[in-house]
Amino acid sequence: MSSNIALVLVTAVLVGCGTTLMLERSLTRILIGFFMIGNGVNLLFVIASGPRGAPPLLGEGSSEPMVDPLPQAMALTAIVITLGVTAFGLALAYRAWQLTGHDDVQDDLEDDLVRRRAELDEPSASFDDVEAGLPEEEGADQPDPAAETDSGPAPGATP
Repeated sequence: MSSNIALVLVTAVLVGCGTTLMLERSLTRILIGFFMIGNGVNLLFVIASGPRGAPPLLGEGSSEPMVDPLPQAMALTAIVITLGVTAFGLALAYRAWQLTGHDDVQDDLEDDLVRRRAELDEPSASFDDVEAGLPEEEGADQPDPAAETDSGPAPGATP
């Protein structure tokens, strides 16, 4: 079975450009990238379905081998799913534009914390490293409020 090299190249370009666009911060570019990947995958289904053949109808007296209907059904299903997700994404992008005036994805507070810790090259509070003396359980490096009383730290606690 030989496939058309032009279709394979178009599929690779669609998926590559779509992946690049999905890594952007603008919701509009993310949606265009998702749509391009969806079209690339649909084209891949068509390429993978094989050469042309007789319609997949039983009882037809054709001497040609029948074509597999499964890739066509998968392509139709992928088209419907891509359309639904694209419509939902467009609604989200429009609502974000209404509320903020732009459609850029904002950083999360946790993302900012992870970025700052990476820049300082310090481990998180949940990092387990017994040899370095770091805590074994999450939150064990936080002070214990039950150990402190009104008169000061508990006996035996280090200040």
